[in-house]
Amino acid sequence: MSKLKAVREQKNLTQEELSEKSKISVRTIQRIEAGTEPKGHTLRALAQTLDIEESVLQNAVTVSSYEEITESIEESQEINYALIKMINLSSLLFVVLPPLNILVPLLLMFTMKQKNSLARQIISVQMLWTAIAPIVFMLGIFLKLGGPFTLILMILIALSNVFIILRNAAEIDRNKKLYFKLNFSMI
Repeated sequence: MSKLKAVREQKNLTQEELSEKSKISVRTIQRIEAGTEPKGHTLRALAQTLDIEESVLQNAVTVSSYEEITESIEESQEINYALIKMINLSSLLFVVLPPLNILVPLLLMFTMKQKNSLARQIISVQMLWTAIAPIVFMLGIFLKLGGPFTLILMILIALSNVFIILRNAAEIDRNKKLYFKLNFSMI
């Protein structure tokens, strides 16, 4: 996959949309995606339109993995920590409705154009919590410790997610990173 195509798809643009925004012909974009190296005005116009460094588009060598180009794009993008914090705190509204504690931050990530590793990690943590919470709850039921225990367990499960969300929000404010994060991304 060419670097231009990978960046264009990462930004959710068609060749025609990129052509309109950059004032570069569709045919030229097709040639670059086929392997021709962009130069001069074309390189500057495409880099400016895609909001990336020119060096990301240079070298007509194809990219071996999608992650490499995604990392290059993320390095050249500004991370808006206020928006990241808002994406994180949006999960708080839906602690008791587990599918929404994933969907709402995911929708915000796309609408606020914060498709960076921090936003992905926030959603990945919520996905993992959503997968583990019912398992813990079912284990509590199988232990047959009674109704009050089940209620306490449900409250503790919900409070654990509240703690994760608030601790991550505090860490975003202090150190511009997440306190609870995974070593991998689920999205």
